[in-house]
Amino acid sequence: MTIERRKVWECVGCGRVDDPRPCVGICRDQKVEYVLAKEHDAVVEALAGVLRAIATTTPRDGEALRHWGALQQRAREALARVG
Repeated sequence: MTIERRKVWECVGCGRVDDPRPCVGICRDQKVEYVLAKEHDAVVEALAGVLRAIATTTPRDGEALRHWGALQQRAREALARVG
């Protein structure tokens, strides 16, 4: 999945976001939610690290529970960082 990033204008006073494009005569305002790219990237990076560890590690014989516990701890730490 590719996430599309758009460059927009943001008012430093009120926070209004504007993405100027040629108007085709049917424009209207609607409420939408945006996330700052740097905040999004931080969440993706934190969670990707946990997923990478799950996908690429194999526990040693007899260590599956300890291995899973360590992965759970990494996941809890990542979730705490991202809020």
